[in-house]
Amino acid sequence: MKFTKASNLYSLNKLTYVKLRWIAYAGQLAAIFIVQFLLNFKFNYILCISIIFFSILTNLYLYFKIKENQINNSISTIYLSFDIIQLGILLFLTGGITNPFVFLIIIPAVFSSQYLTLNSSIILSSLIIIILMFLTFYHFDLPHPGELHFHAPEYYLYAIPTSIIIGLVFLVYFAVKFGEENRIRQKAYDKIQELMAKENELISLGGQAAAAAHSLGTPLSTILLTVKELQKEFGNKDKIKKDLDLLVSQSNRCAEILKKLSINPRVDDNFLDTNLDIYDYLNEIIRTYKEISKKKFIFDTKNFKNKLKITKSTEIIYALRNFVGNANKFSKNEVKIILISDKKYTEIIVKDDGPGFPKDLIEKSKLGEPYIRSANEKNISKYGLGLGTFIGKTLLEKNYANISFLNLDEGKGAEVRIKWENKNLIKI
Repeated sequence: MKFTKASNLYSLNKLTYVKLRWIAYAGQLAAIFIVQFLLNFKFNYILCISIIFFSILTNLYLYFKIKENQINNSISTIYLSFDIIQLGILLFLTGGITNPFVFLIIIPAVFSSQYLTLNSSIILSSLIIIILMFLTFYHFDLPHPGELHFHAPEYYLYAIPTSIIIGLVFLVYFAVKFGEENRIRQKAYDKIQELMAKENELISLGGQAAAAAHSLGTPLSTILLTVKELQKEFGNKDKIKKDLDLLVSQSNRCAEILKKLSINPRVDDNFLDTNLDIYDYLNEIIRTYKEISKKKFIFDTKNFKNKLKITKSTEIIYALRNFVGNANKFSKNEVKIILISDKKYTEIIVKDDGPGFPKDLIEKSKLGEPYIRSANEKNISKYGLGLGTFIGKTLLEKNYANISFLNLDEGKGAEVRIKWENKNLIKI
């Protein structure tokens, strides 16, 4: 699942916008026919109808030619500008600022302010103000019967655009604020949806883990029996004895983990006591990898100033073990873990001297999503599906951490940064 892109939040729904335009054009035609044929007021109705029919053509083009359901910010701004200009021309032909329908010109700007960017709102509002100023001084007479003419006092003509502009500013301001609140709510909703999707993925993976544990039990038992037989035969040879003992200890460890998974995927790994600091977490994880790896592990704690006691979290343990394990897997010679803590933040940096993350996944911010592969075929065997990274990232984010992935200098390794605010870390 992906976050909703910010750019998609600044758009208009095509169908809604098209319907509103149909309503506007129908109202304009109705007003023209009533004034011309029922009231017998004199004005250039043919030119007015021609302008409306041209506008209808633009709406048909919008409906049939624009395929997206959401019209992006730029195109929306262009169409709304056209609507403002179209209404401005109609008002110019029918009395300008004295036309009682002149206030309708602010609707496109108010309507757009909730959905489009602030820049678009400013552009549309400025266009309306310019047209209102023009209509105040330049316009045809208001449609009238016979020889009668409508004459308004000069102060009245100036008061109308002033009041409309004041109304425009207030309405656009509140519409912008409501739009911002709606976008915040939308982002929060999308985030909740994403977290729920990840939670469901993890639940599913838990069931798969239990099933896998049952399936792996038999071959692991076979490995243990074989190793024990090899111990009997070659256990007196010092060169081989150490490796065989390591195989037995690690196989027993795997058996214990699989046993727990088969019962309950969420059973704690009891290699740590409760209420320890992050140093203890990492130190134990590093120790377990030192037992089985030939790589050099460097644990840098010189900037570890604030030793917060936190409750043991199995999720954090497994996540950290995953990222340290990945660094061990892809490094050439060295894995470096840096622990930094001050009064406000605690940060873990895991570095390796391997090939680094695939560039395309870094650039597209795809790392941490499940079942991904690099577009570079050479990297497929190296980086697999990204499931471990997805699980680790999800577990840490669930525990208030911020995760970032980056490459060091070309071909010099990868880096994972895990950062908590201390106030969140102690809540775990």
